[in-house]
Amino acid sequence: MPARGPKVLIVDDEANIRQSLRGVLEDENYDCTAVESGEACLEVLLRDSFEAVLLDIWLPGADGLETLSRIQELPAGTRPAVIMISGHGNIETAVRATKLGAFDFVEKPLTIEKVSVVLKNAVQQRRTDLELQRLREDTEWPEIIGNSVPMKALRQQLKLMAGTNGRVLIYGESGTGKELVARAIHRASQRANGPFVEVNCAAIPEELIESELFGHRHMNRDGVADHKIGKLQKAHGGTFFLDEVGDMSLKTQAKVLRALDEHRFEPVGAPQFIQVDARVIAATNKNLEREIERGNFREDLFYRLNVIPFTVPPLRDRAEDVPLLAEHFLRDFTLAYGRKPKEISAEALDALMRYGWPGNVRELRNLMERLVILHPQRRIDVRHLALDAGRKTQNGKSWEAAGSLQEVKEAAERDYILRKLDETGGNVTRASELLGLERSNLYRKMKALGIAPKE
Repeated sequence: MPARGPKVLIVDDEANIRQSLRGVLEDENYDCTAVESGEACLEVLLRDSFEAVLLDIWLPGADGLETLSRIQELPAGTRPAVIMISGHGNIETAVRATKLGAFDFVEKPLTIEKVSVVLKNAVQQRRTDLELQRLREDTEWPEIIGNSVPMKALRQQLKLMAGTNGRVLIYGESGTGKELVARAIHRASQRANGPFVEVNCAAIPEELIESELFGHRHMNRDGVADHKIGKLQKAHGGTFFLDEVGDMSLKTQAKVLRALDEHRFEPVGAPQFIQVDARVIAATNKNLEREIERGNFREDLFYRLNVIPFTVPPLRDRAEDVPLLAEHFLRDFTLAYGRKPKEISAEALDALMRYGWPGNVRELRNLMERLVILHPQRRIDVRHLALDAGRKTQNGKSWEAAGSLQEVKEAAERDYILRKLDETGGNVTRASELLGLERSNLYRKMKALGIAPKE
């Protein structure tokens, strides 16, 4: 049996028109579905994806223009091209439909030739737009930059894991580039042509995160259906990225765990399940094992996510990459702002490499952008950097920047242990003697504080 062609949804309240259009288009190898109302159209589009919709303007309930407006709220990657059809068309209606995003407007009585040409053009234009969008996304994120040992090891890990469907848990401080790494995994995976959908669990209020993740179905005050597609459904066929997963509430964690186990979920307020196939990548700047001990994170969810764990190193642990990153950001921002190329003096580079970078790569990027905007000079010297000397701690973290008393204590412990390790050249046995700890206890303490032993 030959493969079906592009999927088309026909929306018309006249049964004979639905039947005739469907018959003609299926003869031309289109895969057709037909419904009689705007509400039914939206319900079908929430469950399945189509390349084009033939949408009648005059419909009972939600008319064609209202339905068109709701279709435009769908994610760009799943939004079909819409061709409006009407037996009572006028210029004003056609203009309004075009402004709302319709690809074209055709009048009844419909001819096979007209519908066939418009539909073919609509499908081709949609595919072209999606390809251009993919190209823009591919060039939006620069390659992972750095020739240090930690970055070479990271790229090797990416090469090994990217082609699989294994879940990935990325550890790293804020600003290290965890999202960049997640996108790199997606682009190198078998799902590269699918969507990459991100949810920042720390940025969404608790009362909204379930709706954001799973979507919702309910009626508004006017009795009109209010449907929202959740991020998890949008990620179908691609990659679902849970950023700062350690900030998710226990209630939401339970729902995410169920969705991961069953590969399906229920939108808020909907009785039916929606199947989903998406690779899950999570990231956190927290020690999740410690969060489990504190009762803030589910152990079973941790083991579901922690299939392939790895850490993005902080910038202070790869100081030799700072010049490469600084030059990269300077080049990008001078082009973006139309400024003349800039160069960094040797003294300024040395200062950048000695700085602790508590904000990691994000802080360096922001500094380079600020220099491009505020300093017209071609040469960047030390005096232009204005680095905060008060933040140049041993581990790049300021105790004053810490929040709770526990965080201040951990920052102080980490700083002191790192000093002793430096004094002993990384010898854990000798450092444990200086600290008055058993060697095994020091190893546990280092793991809890995110200190990697030197090879």
